[in-house]
Amino acid sequence: MDNRIGDFLRARRELVRPEDVGLEGSGRRRVPGLRREELALLAGVSADYYVRLEQGRDRHPSAQVLDALATALQLDGDATAHLHELARHADAPPRRSRPRVERVRPGLLRMMEAWPHSPAFITGRHFDVLAANRLAEALYPVCATRGNIVRTIFLERDASCILYAEYDQVAADTVAALRATAGADVDDPELISLVGELSLKSEHFRRLWARHDVRAKTEGQKILNHPLVGGVTVEYETLTVNGAEGQQLVVYHAQPGSPSERALNLLATMVAGESSDSRKPRVKRLTRGA
Repeated sequence: MDNRIGDFLRARRELVRPEDVGLEGSGRRRVPGLRREELALLAGVSADYYVRLEQGRDRHPSAQVLDALATALQLDGDATAHLHELARHADAPPRRSRPRVERVRPGLLRMMEAWPHSPAFITGRHFDVLAANRLAEALYPVCATRGNIVRTIFLERDASCILYAEYDQVAADTVAALRATAGADVDDPELISLVGELSLKSEHFRRLWARHDVRAKTEGQKILNHPLVGGVTVEYETLTVNGAEGQQLVVYHAQPGSPSERALNLLATMVAGESSDSRKPRVKRLTRGA
């Protein structure tokens, strides 16, 4: 039986140390983190009720109970919203597989190509690169191959560790963002396929996915080691594409006047001499559920 709420609560409970919430952490513990009765006490609910909730025997907690559990578990805003979303969809029927093509609007493609000094690309619901401008392709290998960002980070780990100066943080953030993007739709066939593949092939991914971290990727910073222009510190903004479910526009930029900006400008100069035909953005079209 589907137990999305219970799986999430159990994973998050095991990540909270007793001493972090004012409880004695001494003594032998069979499991990491808080005991069920400890979390129930912190949230102000009965231990029996919490056990039923975690085991999936009660699937309709009130908003007040969810907020109390989120506070006890020290969840941030993204994780708290995710918990509420899981509760709203607790009785949703399993998703049926159906073919669906992810298309990028021509206007977005033209807009990205008009930004010669700003790497920009569009991702689908599960972080497939659907389109990218030439500077993004030159900066970020997964954009050139139109690959899946999550798969690339974990299954091409050696290359990813070289590219990302802070690989472990990038990996953790990417998995948390994948959960945030998927939301309660954890039975999406494409998501199941991606998570299943990575869980089998990457212990690192399997460990991070089991944590149930949830963090929407809206903005941040990455340090990239580029083979042609060296170290580049880029900031990014992630924007939701209205009218295209699950699509996000990601734009990189560097601080004005910084060595990273000069490196990006140098890279832009390297790709600027290409012919007009070769500069048209390539689009990856995915048939989901096929």
